[in-house]
Amino acid sequence: MNNTRSKEGELNVVGSKIKYYRELNNLSYQKLSDKLMLLGIDIHKQAIYNIEIGIRTVVDYELCGFAKCFNITVNDLTDDYFKNLK
Repeated sequence: MNNTRSKEGELNVVGSKIKYYRELNNLSYQKLSDKLMLLGIDIHKQAIYNIEIGIRTVVDYELCGFAKCFNITVNDLTDDYFKNLK
C-alpha cells in the first residue's frame, strides 16, 4: 500500500487547511512566507501555493511552523485526515 499520498492523490493532507487558515488570517503567500522566515523556516511563497494545491510535501518542522503562524495546534491542521482514516 502506498502511504505517500492522501486519498485524493495529493502529496500532503494539510494543504486545504493551510489555505483556510492563511485566508482566515488575511495573509498573502508572501506575508506567510515572511512569518515562517522569522521562525527560521524558509518556504518561498510559490512553495506555499504548491502545498495548498497538494503538489508539495510538508515536513514536520514546517507543519509546526504553519501551526505557530496561525496560532493553532498541529492537530487543527491534521484532524480532518485523522477522522477519515479507516
